[in-house]
Amino acid sequence: MRESHPAASRPGSALRRLAILLLALGATIGLTLGTALTAPAAEAAPGKVRVPDSAMDAVAAMQPSWNLGNTLEAMPEETSWGNPPATRELLAKVRSEGFRSVRIPVTWNDHQSATAPYTVDAAYMSRVKQVVDWALDEGLYVVLNVHHDSWQWVNKMPTDHDNVLARFNSTWTQISSAFKDEPRTLLFESINEPVFDGATAEQKTKLLNELNVSFHNVVRSSGGNNDDRLLVLPTEYCTPSQSLLDDLYRTIRSLDDDNVVATVHYYGWWPFSVNVAGGTHYDAAAQKDLTDSFTRMHDTLVAKGIPVYLGEYGLLSWPDHNHPSSVERGEALKHFEHVGAAAREAGVTTALWDPGFAYLNRITLKWRDPALFAWIKSSWTTRSGTASFDRVYLPKSSPVTAQSLTLNPNGTKFRGLWQGDTKLKEKRDYTLSGTRLTLTAKALTRLAGDREYGVNATLNARFSSGLPWQIDVVTYDRPKPLPAAKGTTEEFYILTDYRGDELAAMESTYANGDNAGPTDWNPYQEFNKAFAPDYPNNKIILTTAFMKALRDGEKVDLTFHFYSGATVKYQVTRDGTKVTGSAS
Repeated sequence: MRESHPAASRPGSALRRLAILLLALGATIGLTLGTALTAPAAEAAPGKVRVPDSAMDAVAAMQPSWNLGNTLEAMPEETSWGNPPATRELLAKVRSEGFRSVRIPVTWNDHQSATAPYTVDAAYMSRVKQVVDWALDEGLYVVLNVHHDSWQWVNKMPTDHDNVLARFNSTWTQISSAFKDEPRTLLFESINEPVFDGATAEQKTKLLNELNVSFHNVVRSSGGNNDDRLLVLPTEYCTPSQSLLDDLYRTIRSLDDDNVVATVHYYGWWPFSVNVAGGTHYDAAAQKDLTDSFTRMHDTLVAKGIPVYLGEYGLLSWPDHNHPSSVERGEALKHFEHVGAAAREAGVTTALWDPGFAYLNRITLKWRDPALFAWIKSSWTTRSGTASFDRVYLPKSSPVTAQSLTLNPNGTKFRGLWQGDTKLKEKRDYTLSGTRLTLTAKALTRLAGDREYGVNATLNARFSSGLPWQIDVVTYDRPKPLPAAKGTTEEFYILTDYRGDELAAMESTYANGDNAGPTDWNPYQEFNKAFAPDYPNNKIILTTAFMKALRDGEKVDLTFHFYSGATVKYQVTRDGTKVTGSAS
């Protein structure tokens, strides 16, 4: 992950990811995939860990894994991106939560001479070693890498080949020397998300092969435990597309070394991961992208004896506790549940990307969203049932009627509906026809109570295994934007009465049908980048980036989509730096 700290546009790599992740299409659903990985039933005790002789078994023993993100790879210093310094207590917490390994991304650039002999600052090397040793002493496997250097200087390899290669080799010579006596529970990863500016596809393949082979040679020739240390090699940009996986397979086979591991990253179907292009739900396209990606990992590498370490996974824009939720919560839970299941079937070890503002609070050492982590943790060992949505919307302006959802059992069996400790009665409160769950009008009337806008009641659909699926009963009416607004390209918002609903997406077009806004290849603009809800202040904010991308003097038709299914029309016009808006 590149620059996913709160102060930056998150993620900094999104534009490049758009081009690359859309390549990630391939095989079919339902293939028989290899031996499933299992997570620990209880926390492992700290202490010496015996590394299995087989690389495949060793990587399986690393499941599940966690990333110490936005810390030692932060620039220019460890705390520059909002996290406190890493502590042994943090790593002990990670171990106690069931993680068996930790990936420690490191950016060396700001602590290294940019000219030969490219010396790494001794104090910085000592700090990296301290954090690595804490993790090892906690009984964790550790993956240590060269991280943001990939786009700071390694990316210049096409035009500055000799200097980049010399610096890369020097960097790994110094790392190898500093850590050569560490146990084999420490793994080295050659380079994070490698990119090569201005190169053709063929050139990129050759350059990455050269880096990976050179990394292998440097480490293996450095002595100590580096003779048979597990070495982790990436695809270009860590993308799991078929052609790039094939390239990596050929590189690994050419090394004739049983202690080599492949790595890729997975952040989901891009439109869903950032909520753009109408990607508001974990729909068939998003599910297929995930299934196909893990199938390729298995068929191209795992099935041929090469272990795969999924060095980063998550969603690119969720969770982010510094901004409004760009991905609907229940839809995100489906994604994480599916990742765990697909990884187990494919025999892939997964490493959650945690930048510090998403999952584990580095100050309190508590999960920011314990229920979310419970879903992630459950996915390590079992499947959970879900449904077509996690809300039932009841319009306040209309009589209450029966409402239906489609259950997704995911191989489990539906056991019933509960409100707290009270089990609802089938036929009276709900009916089930196949996977179609229908809540009766009588039950919904009772659950809605006084019908205040917002969540009136919460139900839990329970299944034979895994976690219950939460269903909120929500009273709403079509949101009402006030008819007129004035502002500037630097600050413009639309006062909005949400009336129990939540914003899902925004379409933006000119009168002639052209797409309007920074995302000009489709009408749906990116959540939090072009527009964002401000629920406490009853606003919809249109961002400076969106306003400055509009054609001067032309009316723009906006359609706001809400999760209830309601839509609201609006118009805005930019005149220089001034912006006006009105209901349409």
